[in-house]
Amino acid sequence: MNKNTPIPQGFLKNPIHLLALGFGSGCVPKMPGTVGTLVGILFYLPMVYLSWPVYIGVTIVLFLLGVWLCEVTVNHLGVHDHGGIVWDEIVGFLITMTAIPPDWRFVLLGFVLFRLFDIWKPWPINWLDRKVSGGLGIMLDDLVAGIYALIILQITIYLL
Repeated sequence: MNKNTPIPQGFLKNPIHLLALGFGSGCVPKMPGTVGTLVGILFYLPMVYLSWPVYIGVTIVLFLLGVWLCEVTVNHLGVHDHGGIVWDEIVGFLITMTAIPPDWRFVLLGFVLFRLFDIWKPWPINWLDRKVSGGLGIMLDDLVAGIYALIILQITIYLL
């Protein structure tokens, strides 16, 4: 199986895989990471009204959960960082949106910035993507992409 191999029939019946695959959003044939990030917006919308310490706490829990979800799912798929695993995009987007006001323009900019960093993979994202395996590796590169996008988004908001 390679990174783009279709998900086996019935795989989403397992709740662990269902979450790792972004409630099925990672099963789309084109741009599953982008579709998974859209699911991240659905997580962000109710979370935006949490105090920022609670928001960060929930995001940390979702990150740690993601390490385990992604580890189990890659082991069952037999492929490191299968393209359908998008829990990392969901959490990466939440990192991008930390302490961002609920404004559609910031959501759109956060989405674009996160996707750019996730696809472009500047250092150390590319290094993490190559060197750290398993669930932790899957989650770490998106954590850093989310931090990069968060920094640019915060600077943009400050300058506005």
